[in-house]
Amino acid sequence: MALPAQDERTMPAVVLRDLDRRPLEQTLTELHTLTEQHGYLVVVCSRATPEPVVRRLHTLRSLLESDRIAVFRPELPPLGIAVLARQLRQLASCDLSPGVLASAGRLLTHYIHAGAVLGSVARLDRVPVGLKAHAKSWVPGSQFAVVAHPEPQLVKVAPGTTLKGPEFATWMLVAKGQLQSDWLTGLAKEWTAHALRETPLPAESARWWGTGRLIEFCSYLADLSVLYQLVTSVRQSGCHWCGLDVLGDRCVFCSATPPAHEPPAPRVLEQRTPA
Repeated sequence: MALPAQDERTMPAVVLRDLDRRPLEQTLTELHTLTEQHGYLVVVCSRATPEPVVRRLHTLRSLLESDRIAVFRPELPPLGIAVLARQLRQLASCDLSPGVLASAGRLLTHYIHAGAVLGSVARLDRVPVGLKAHAKSWVPGSQFAVVAHPEPQLVKVAPGTTLKGPEFATWMLVAKGQLQSDWLTGLAKEWTAHALRETPLPAESARWWGTGRLIEFCSYLADLSVLYQLVTSVRQSGCHWCGLDVLGDRCVFCSATPPAHEPPAPRVLEQRTPA
């Protein structure tokens, strides 16, 4: 799912639709055109993306024999993936090299808190679920609040229950499925979110969470200046294979690992009170 632009500088998204259903020649031409037009291409997709689509992506990259296409599949729920993709679109308007921009995705995932309110955890396999929670899941009307990233958490929704959240000011995005709940309004206040905004539910959310009875949420950094400062404060190194500047211990385009380089630690943000 491509989210609307965060601000006037946010670059537009390109959605690669039905890669596994369209003719190979057609999708190959599309990917080749995009790469030639923009120089480099970062494909961000969910771990819930069907395997035929992922195989087609890697097939296309191999046929193009291109190190200018990076496939990035972070351990985030679908709404978190959409938020991360928009953050990279924001940063694409800045003076960042392709390697730094692409590898910034791994850094920014540290600052995304993603979860959901679920009507059942019977089929949830992305977060550890105890036997007691499984049993309660069969009680009519039960709801569970889950954080999948950055630290797994699961509680039964009840007055006074909450989840550990970010220690810095964020915005919160909510996508409603087939579930009704006002609990997230209180969570947004607990997490001192600047605002709570709504968006349609990503198509892959029900598969990722194991149920269509859910409300997915994501707390994130929206300010471009903060995102840019985070990325540029991390030490860069040149990939010894393709020559691109990168962050961390692996080039996301050619997959080569820079020798004798420690991965960057996520920067601690100061607590801010919303204006």
